[in-house]
Amino acid sequence: MNREALKCVAPALFVLTFSATAQAELQPISEKEMGRVSGQAMVAVDVDGTDTNRFTRVTVGMDAEIQTNIDNVVLGDTGDGSDVKIAQLSLGHISTDQTKVQLDGQTYALNEIVPFVGSDPYFELAERDGEVVGFRMGLNQARGTLSGDITSFSGNLGIELQDASGNPVAAQLFDATGAATHTRATHIGLDDAATDCSAGVQCNALSNLKTLNIGTNNEDGTVGFAKELFVSFQKEAVQWQGNTEGGTPIDAAAGVFLNVPTAMRLDLQTLEQGVPRARTEYIDRGLGLF
Repeated sequence: MNREALKCVAPALFVLTFSATAQAELQPISEKEMGRVSGQAMVAVDVDGTDTNRFTRVTVGMDAEIQTNIDNVVLGDTGDGSDVKIAQLSLGHISTDQTKVQLDGQTYALNEIVPFVGSDPYFELAERDGEVVGFRMGLNQARGTLSGDITSFSGNLGIELQDASGNPVAAQLFDATGAATHTRATHIGLDDAATDCSAGVQCNALSNLKTLNIGTNNEDGTVGFAKELFVSFQKEAVQWQGNTEGGTPIDAAAGVFLNVPTAMRLDLQTLEQGVPRARTEYIDRGLGLF
């Protein structure tokens, strides 16, 4: 859809919405009455960039708490592989320990749902010379657990690993051959000359990480809301702007791109042993989800 089409659709939707709902005669109200009213727009539309590179974002002002399960997520399947492939994807989980402090700083009773929290969902179009070249959906704020068996991943996975000296460094994604990549990665480890994914040296399969903690590490034991959780689709490379003023732009290659910010900092032993999956179902179906 080009910009001219959007210009036609938006007014039409506006007219249809209000013609269907507003039946009463409009009457002016006084400034005194206006002073007693406060509010915030439910939907916001923002346009940024230049005539050559333009971004149009529609944000819905709402909050959601969910716990959901999806059997399989496959995106960007070309017949010879998938950009993203995750089995048994879950957002949120079920408490198995009433004394454990969860990511939101609260404790939950046994078998109570610990929700995944998202605020201000949005979708955004990227245009180049009047043609749509990219689309993304995301959340302005997100915090909670994301579980699944990841066998192929394209994008950024915000995990820190502690090197041999105990220093936290950004983890690197690798493909099946051990080459560093952000496209169809299968492994994760240290960006180091000694790393050998085939031998499991400072590198292990992404499927080892059964549950990811979405959020930001506040360095004081608490977890804040992540601001860059999104999935995008591009027919050519797009530099998506950060969700906050001064936020770092994110380069996405053609295809599907999943940006997953986490609050996780792992040592190499934990990476090798794996992060166990949080409980995401009430009934044991023998799938490792109970």
